[in-house]
Amino acid sequence: MSWFKNMVLSGAALVVLATVPANAAGELHLYNWGEYINPEVIDKFAKEHDVKVSLDTYSTNEEMLAKIQAGATGYDLIWPSVHMADIMLQLGLIEESHINQSKGFENIDPSAFRSKQDPKADFCLPYAWGPVGIFYNRKVAGGDIKSWQQLFDYAAKNPGRITLLDDLRETLGVGLIMNGKSVNSRDPADIKLAEEFILKQKPNVAAFRYDVVPLIESGDMAASHWYVGAVLNVNKKPDDLGFAIPEEGATMYQENLCMLKTAPNKDNAKLFMEYLLRPEISALNTTMLTNGSVNKAAIELLPSELRNNPAINPPPEVRAKLQIFEDLGTDLKLYDRAWSRIKAN
Repeated sequence: MSWFKNMVLSGAALVVLATVPANAAGELHLYNWGEYINPEVIDKFAKEHDVKVSLDTYSTNEEMLAKIQAGATGYDLIWPSVHMADIMLQLGLIEESHINQSKGFENIDPSAFRSKQDPKADFCLPYAWGPVGIFYNRKVAGGDIKSWQQLFDYAAKNPGRITLLDDLRETLGVGLIMNGKSVNSRDPADIKLAEEFILKQKPNVAAFRYDVVPLIESGDMAASHWYVGAVLNVNKKPDDLGFAIPEEGATMYQENLCMLKTAPNKDNAKLFMEYLLRPEISALNTTMLTNGSVNKAAIELLPSELRNNPAINPPPEVRAKLQIFEDLGTDLKLYDRAWSRIKAN
């Protein structure tokens, strides 16, 4: 689940990012999170390979899966979060790409092989990762916010000046972390604790929402539960804005790039996956996304303000406190019910 969700809430339609002559060698149809790939990367690929590339976007893993299951057959490549890739692999929706046999795959950090269904990356290419933490306006908040407890203490004294993500796993995940539990707990008692924690904070929370960047930048909100992509905004206004991975720990996301079984342009899809293995292309992409790179060779090519940023490339002791979501199967209904009660109360 990527920080880019807020970019697509207005409803993204099909956008053609690269046009080529009528005699193009072929086509490629991408289905991705909004603003989750550098348009320059797509444009360069289209021109180099004489391929007409189109991009459609989604705001949640579930939205993407529902569309694919409903019979959408025109897409070649998708960007599911790791746990959703595992679900789709079990459903037989993803093609074995053998991307792990391609030149340049040796640049991919083995720690990014997080899929339980695809542990060797026979199917999907690790794409990008990042922590989910706190994006804040330093001037409004009265200083830096370094922990979840500090965020909620501020909210208790200043009701209506913070937001939490409108995401059941992410926000209940905060409740689980604050109770010392795994964000993948299947224990009803743990999920109940998380629900009660979030309900306790709710009177002081302005909203559950994604589209918070303008609110933090303007000072209308002091702090928001958000994604590491906020570093892009922080770097533009370092005196005013900040992003922190909370001291208690946080969730992290990772998306993988997968070819659909129904892909109409499998050769071009594989070509695009291999294209993203190039360190210079991966670095170009990461420079816009401002999240963690899985390409070890690309990290050395990043601007120093990204390469050395502790939120983008956190030290081992911080990484050890990051938890990634797993496929919970039927136990997800425990979270669904808890989230419904939170939203209703």
